[in-house]
Amino acid sequence: MILSQQKNSHKSNHKFLTFTHFLYNMSKPAFNKSQQQDIAKERIKILFEEAEKTFSKNKNLANRYVTLARKIAMKTKTKIPPELKRKFCKHCYSYLQPGINSRTRTRNGKVIISCLDCKNFMRIELKKKNEQTKNIPGRKSKSKI
Repeated sequence: MILSQQKNSHKSNHKFLTFTHFLYNMSKPAFNKSQQQDIAKERIKILFEEAEKTFSKNKNLANRYVTLARKIAMKTKTKIPPELKRKFCKHCYSYLQPGINSRTRTRNGKVIISCLDCKNFMRIELKKKNEQTKNIPGRKSKSKI
């Protein structure tokens, strides 16, 4: 009889401890936002590296890595780096490997990436030479006064 009471009291005490632990964790996050975003960027890069490695063996797993990377970026409100943005389709979210399931062309100052899985394409504008030289530090710009 005493043993069963001890078990029951232990269960109710355990519930209380987990609930208070939950409340404590909700009030104070483990990392601040900038640390969370740094961790998220690292994980996104790792997921894209893994997608690149596994693409030849398993396309579905590579696509899953891309969706996980996107979910991490959305959850932490971080931007996916531009060099990684070009590696997945913005319509079907599949990992793109040039020559296998995507086609890359340049036309009229734009890079056009065509996804051969969903038949959609993305246009990415290239920076013009004038825009690149304007932002060089130490370079004097020609201004008419």
